[in-house]
Amino acid sequence: MKRMLDYFLSSLYMLYFGLLLLLFHVYQVIAFNFFGKKAHRRSVDQFNYFLTVGWYMTGARISFRFRTELPTDRPLIFTPNHQSTFDIPPLIYYLRKYHPIFVSKIELARGIPSISYNLRKSGAALINRKDGKQAIMEIARLGKLIQEHNYSTVIFPEGTRTASGTMRPFAAGGIATLLKKAPDALVVPVAIQGTGRFNPKGLFPLTAFSSLSWTVLTPIEPKGLKPEEVVKLAQEAIQEVLDAAEGHGDRA
Repeated sequence: MKRMLDYFLSSLYMLYFGLLLLLFHVYQVIAFNFFGKKAHRRSVDQFNYFLTVGWYMTGARISFRFRTELPTDRPLIFTPNHQSTFDIPPLIYYLRKYHPIFVSKIELARGIPSISYNLRKSGAALINRKDGKQAIMEIARLGKLIQEHNYSTVIFPEGTRTASGTMRPFAAGGIATLLKKAPDALVVPVAIQGTGRFNPKGLFPLTAFSSLSWTVLTPIEPKGLKPEEVVKLAQEAIQEVLDAAEGHGDRA
């Protein structure tokens, strides 16, 4: 019975999701070309809001928490763990105050309505994982951008998704490049729970009545630390949250 419910509710959400992709693609194109980058950014925020609240169709419980207030007068480097593509919409919407720009694989910049267009127009670092030099140059460009404008970036230091919830070791290379070009930046860990179990086999079917949470943790001041030390502290902070949830029987 539960499996049948998963399929039924997932079907409703997929229809909703497809319509959002098409409608907001048109909205983004109009906003960017006729009203400029700020209007485009607002359209992206709205798109990701509707993506997130759509999960309520599946009975999902959604929580986004800040452990501390973050500054807006210096760049921020958000370093979440990565379980699913569903990690991303709440990061865009709830962190919109900090103008988050993503580090993304270049393949996503083509072929997906709304999402690919935003990646191309937002200033995202579109990296070719088979071309190390190109990847470093793109991340360095983004680091310079967030330094100049006090924007933020989101980079997944695991490098790929781990639906099981068990984190891979965080890589320091991308963060080291960002910090070199954005020396005023703070590094902000974000603990994500539950999204891997929400879509363990891809976009369909989703797992109904999932508990999903994002917790923005205390920033790490990287000055005086090596990049390897910074990423170690970030991963340890996230792991502490994941372990505490498991200890309380919370499968979020």
